Amino acid sequence: MELEEKVEQLRFSRRVLMNLIEKIEKDKAVFLKNLERENRKLQRNNFRFAQRLWNKNIQLVELELRNKNDFKKSN
Repeated sequence: MELEEKVEQLRFSRRVLMNLIEKIEKDKAVFLKNLERENRKLQRNNFRFAQRLWNKNIQLVELELRNKNDFKKSN
């Protein structure tokens, strides 16, 4: 009788552990999905920022060239 109870306890413990593992795996999948979404968002924002920075740099170079040309014309 005692052996049967131990076997039943082991089965119960195994079910509990399997349920815990399943929950951990689901939580991990949700966490990973959120990280991937956040990563895509950050990459998009980074790309937009780099584009704006590039465009501002182009504007700055154009202004510098214009100023140089204006300075040469005035002399």
